[in-house]
Amino acid sequence: MKILLFIWLLLFLITINTSCEFMLGSRNDSTVDEIFEEGKMDPSLVQNNIGYVPVLPVWSGFKNPTDVYVGYDQMVYVTDDDGLKILDLKGQLHRIIPIYKASEVVQDRRIHTYVIGKVIVNISGQNQELSCVYHLKNTATAGNPIFIDTLIHPFCDDSRKNISFRAEDLQVEFTGLATLYDNTLYVARKGPLNNLSSIARPDNTVLFFNENGENIGYAKGLNPVYPNLKSVIGPTSIASFIGPPQKIYGVSTSSDFLICQGDLSQNIEFRVLWIKQYVDPDAGVGFGENPDMLIFDSDKSDSFLYDAYKFLLPADICMAPDQSGYIFVVDALKNRFYQFTAKGYEGVVPPANSGISKNIIVSFGKKGKGVFEFDNPSGVCYMNRTVYIADQGNNRIVRYKLSTDLE
Repeated sequence: MKILLFIWLLLFLITINTSCEFMLGSRNDSTVDEIFEEGKMDPSLVQNNIGYVPVLPVWSGFKNPTDVYVGYDQMVYVTDDDGLKILDLKGQLHRIIPIYKASEVVQDRRIHTYVIGKVIVNISGQNQELSCVYHLKNTATAGNPIFIDTLIHPFCDDSRKNISFRAEDLQVEFTGLATLYDNTLYVARKGPLNNLSSIARPDNTVLFFNENGENIGYAKGLNPVYPNLKSVIGPTSIASFIGPPQKIYGVSTSSDFLICQGDLSQNIEFRVLWIKQYVDPDAGVGFGENPDMLIFDSDKSDSFLYDAYKFLLPADICMAPDQSGYIFVVDALKNRFYQFTAKGYEGVVPPANSGISKNIIVSFGKKGKGVFEFDNPSGVCYMNRTVYIADQGNNRIVRYKLSTDLE
């Protein structure tokens, strides 16, 4: 009888141990091992418990996801080979809108959605593939989405009204989207023709559209050919200073923007720039460099957004619209995620009474498939203290929170 009781007790303990591992995860789990290994990489992360922690599960099942965006409607938008995929905040797929070669997505404050894609247009009797921006509404409602307009290069550019279609227009691509407080749309564009003496605007530029889709200007003053602190050479992404969740008061009215330069044929020292709007009494509205980004306070941080040659190919950028004001960048060639303060200092401010005076670096990443690794990260966004990254080569969306933000 005692032997039988002992056997039953042994089986009970084995069952309990197995159940705990199923519910809580085993210490001998590859994901858990990687999280512990990441902590070993930077002693400051362990000492102060500050660093990015993966939010599990990882969302998989995408086909070359190129961008991710959490909208004002609290839905998650992902562009991939299937078009525009819309998920809820739990990662459940709500809808797929087939958009040809969808690559970037953003929303304005009306909850209108803009998606960069391609469109086939008949020009002089031949079908040609042109870059465009699709304007939609009702993307996540119970009814069917409504296509409002399509902004097609070069026809949406006001400076091209009296210039016929050129062969080089087939090489032009829209590469980034951002919206302002008044629903103005910024569209980053890259291409081969950048003659500053031409009446046509350079291909490398940022076009501005009002909420009705009318072209109301462009980023005048930026150099499309030679890299400097106010250039726009092969832009890959653009970001403004507003974003969801929706606010009634305290919304930024700035027309400034952040832009990434991705032309790999040029030796570009500063590939991520903060571009400021200026108003000149004689020349009118123009755009130029932000000198504040050149203030390097080495007593507060060891690295900065404007460090020379910091990035190889910044693929996407966004700025947190909350009080943190963090700037996030993903580099597709370095397979790395970066976080900066609004002043351009890399890292987060150390906690009070920590004995540390400089920012704690929380950027991370290398090539791989682990939760702290990437393969061609192509999109980044931020919502309610959570960072979302489109990890294109691994066909997934990964999410992270600062350990200090965990509840």
